[in-house]
Amino acid sequence: MSISTSVQHYVALKRGLGYHFADQEQMLRKYAAFADAVGEEYLTAARMIEWASRASSVQRSREWLRVVRHFAISMHAEDDRHEIPPHDVFGCVKRRRPRPHILAVSEIEQIMKAALSLPPIASLTPYTYHYLIGLLATTGLRVSEAIALLPTDLTTDGLMIRETKFHKTRLVPIETSTRKALMAYLALRRRFGGDDPHLFVLSTGEPPDRSSVTRTFSKLARQVGVRRVQGNGPRLHDLRHSFAVRSLEQCGQGRAAIDRHMLALSTYLGHACLSDTYWYLETTPVLTRQIANAAEGCRAGGAA
Repeated sequence: MSISTSVQHYVALKRGLGYHFADQEQMLRKYAAFADAVGEEYLTAARMIEWASRASSVQRSREWLRVVRHFAISMHAEDDRHEIPPHDVFGCVKRRRPRPHILAVSEIEQIMKAALSLPPIASLTPYTYHYLIGLLATTGLRVSEAIALLPTDLTTDGLMIRETKFHKTRLVPIETSTRKALMAYLALRRRFGGDDPHLFVLSTGEPPDRSSVTRTFSKLARQVGVRRVQGNGPRLHDLRHSFAVRSLEQCGQGRAAIDRHMLALSTYLGHACLSDTYWYLETTPVLTRQIANAAEGCRAGGAA
């Protein structure tokens, strides 16, 4: 079996498990072409390192080797004649998730209000961004999930989120106020939105893409002073972080109540692993203080 054929099977396996695996597939296909060109039957560490070293930077070489190494681990499990390269050939850098910025309700309201002044004035675009940002803030949806919504996804039970990050479908209950806001937007959408099937569309008649929504949010955040003109600050994805943190802050006391709340929130957010939800506990000052206070209470002999 050629390396290219093995890559096809590996990609199919990953897709079957729910991964998009688009970038990784491209990398692996390039490696397979490189390996097949020299007639390689089994994966060798030297060949993988040689291929990864051709990347444009050390960071890219590290990423290329990481992807092909995972492929090698899978192949080695089936046939130990396939070699696994060391993981630290191009250095070892721990990937750190950016610390979330928790937006105040007043800050989100300022950003939504500023969206109504976006050009073209008197078109659907300002309202699309206004209601889209509001939906992200009140539901914690991923932006990719929100811009993929269809009007028919607004059901009596909530929003039907289809083909999510892990190719799963879930139902997201929404507040009455959120439903009313979406109905108000749909009334405008029917008048000015055109024939595109998506729920959120711009004055061009097409839905916004993820990059344009991200750029627009950053622009609005700077405009109202929530984000600095230069440097880091709140990002679009922080609307999701803010939703998750506020939900956790309302969690009841006691281990059982926390476990139930975490599981429900993880399902609501569409997390593949519960550990992704627990991450919010260690990255949010308010929650960290609550944990510290509870631990101090236990140490002093108080209730947990």
